[in-house]
Amino acid sequence: MILIITINVNETSYGLASSQIKAWAQTGESRYVCAANVHMLMEAYDSPEFASMVNHADLVTPDGMPLVWMMRAKGQNRQSRVYGPTLMLYLLQAAVQEGLPVGFYGGKPAVLHELVNRMQTHYENLNVAFCYSPSFAPISLEEDAAIVEKINQSGARILFVGLGCPKQEIWMAEHRGRVHAVMVGVGAAFDFHAGLKRQAPAWMQQVGFEWLFRLLMEPKRLWRRYLYHNPRFLFLAIADLFGLLKKAN
Repeated sequence: MILIITINVNETSYGLASSQIKAWAQTGESRYVCAANVHMLMEAYDSPEFASMVNHADLVTPDGMPLVWMMRAKGQNRQSRVYGPTLMLYLLQAAVQEGLPVGFYGGKPAVLHELVNRMQTHYENLNVAFCYSPSFAPISLEEDAAIVEKINQSGARILFVGLGCPKQEIWMAEHRGRVHAVMVGVGAAFDFHAGLKRQAPAWMQQVGFEWLFRLLMEPKRLWRRYLYHNPRFLFLAIADLFGLLKKAN
């Protein structure tokens, strides 16, 4: 693992991450996986409690190119991006090959309906055992327990969680040991793969400008996030690489 500012990120790849998650799923283990980007890292920097949740994840992949560049600068020269929405596709393919039931938790009902239809069309024999769109309002302990029971009764071995950061990471951390599946936080992947939101072109992803594309697509929702987090990340990243992070804090 490589420490980047405040969170530990695994040295991994799509192949390695998929194999590890598949192995956990085959034995019915309760685990959770975070796909880390600048937004998640800065949420962790601002909240030690949230940082602890990310650092206790069973696997943290470098979802954003800035984190990949940081890892390379710290010695992991061959590190590549392991992007949550793409990792989801790798895992769906593995689930079909291994006969592993999957589930989807998060998103709006219409998004989930379209997502499941598209994924089952693309991945023949995909077993979607569980699909649930939670309310935006807080739920009671009894309601939460009922949802957990439904997930476990469904037999889903890989549960894709699309609640957005930091909500999905908090939910996964609180449900490890209760949900009998590998929980994988995939952020906006539900909207992307349902065809409701466009992903940035490959070249923009490769040069680290995916955030700009998303900002242009959703300026009202995202401008505060990027205006607040990105400049601070740049400052902290430089401080980290030069060993000045404690002074910067």
